[in-house]
Amino acid sequence: MLLSLALIFLCGLALGGIFRKLHLPQLLGMLLTGILLGPYVLNLLDSSILGISADLRQIALIIILTRAGLNLDLEDLKKVGRPAALLCFVPAAFEIAGMLLLAPRLLGISLLEAAVMGTVVAAVSPAVVVPGMLKLMEEGYGTKKSIPQMIMAGASVDDVFVIVLFTSFTGLAGGGGISAWDFVRIPVSILLGLAGGILCGILLAVFFRKVHMRDSVKVIIILSLSFLLVTLEHALTGIVGFSGLLAVMSMGIALQKGRKEAAVRLSAKYSKLWVAAELLLFVLVGAAVDIPYAFKAGAAAAAVILGVLVFRMLGVLICLLGTELNRKEKLFCMFAYMPKATVQAATGSVPLAMGLACGNIVLTVAVLAILITAPAGAFLIDFTYKRFLSR
Repeated sequence: MLLSLALIFLCGLALGGIFRKLHLPQLLGMLLTGILLGPYVLNLLDSSILGISADLRQIALIIILTRAGLNLDLEDLKKVGRPAALLCFVPAAFEIAGMLLLAPRLLGISLLEAAVMGTVVAAVSPAVVVPGMLKLMEEGYGTKKSIPQMIMAGASVDDVFVIVLFTSFTGLAGGGGISAWDFVRIPVSILLGLAGGILCGILLAVFFRKVHMRDSVKVIIILSLSFLLVTLEHALTGIVGFSGLLAVMSMGIALQKGRKEAAVRLSAKYSKLWVAAELLLFVLVGAAVDIPYAFKAGAAAAAVILGVLVFRMLGVLICLLGTELNRKEKLFCMFAYMPKATVQAATGSVPLAMGLACGNIVLTVAVLAILITAPAGAFLIDFTYKRFLSR
């Protein structure tokens, strides 16, 4: 495991640096590192590190979402209002609808299998989107119209909506049933996640005001609470859902509201943690990419992915109708809502593990979605934000 970690960090930094010199997103270098080191190319990563890959990726996601919450001002979000709420579910719903239309025709699968595939592919990746939006906020691009804040908030809730639908459709495909209660679980998960996170954030703000301690200790406390909130999501079953990742982000927002000065310092600490977490996240996502499956999929799977991306972009455009954003800003939002990585890496193999007939093709399309959209989305965000957004 120690050798694997050394290879992940050193090779990830080296390739990330090379890509940055080429004026390409560092993310591409990290993904390529994972693909090269992973079991399908050089096979240099120990099974022990691959065995806990999902947990390490989740820790990295918790770090970036906490940092996002600590930087997200509710007043900025209120300025956006309706579009931010619509971005939480409309683009994903459009993409799933696109999959239902295209996948049965191009891949020869049933409507139910297309629905399972749609819920795997439809989630946007906060691990790609959130760091990009934080960078925009730090440099002051698009912040006057709260564009990065709006995208960051929408991307975080989008995952909750899609994952709950994924659980419902895989249950149905596996021979189980699906009921209205499965869809009631979506707003319940969102509301309880928000409430739990806000309560924790308020309590932390009060605690940090009364008890003086080093910022490093505060980071450990916040991280531990975040782990508990995500664990609670897995513990709750039935109609009572709970979105752990949304709770983590809302805890950061509430803490920022209650203790703004402390939040600024804590955000700086989290940005240092993200240097290592980012490498772990994207290298391990790259290692999960099954290269043989990607080659077997062929042009049909790639055509499906590109087709449903058009549906997603149309969904984003509908969310932004009636806003004060100009054409370039709307186009930027459509690009920023493209990347897929973490959710697809986590859920893509589940149908295959369940023994579903569509397991292989779902995994293949999930892998291709990562390979196509994560680099393209990250590149388009980096390439267009200075050209399309005002500073």
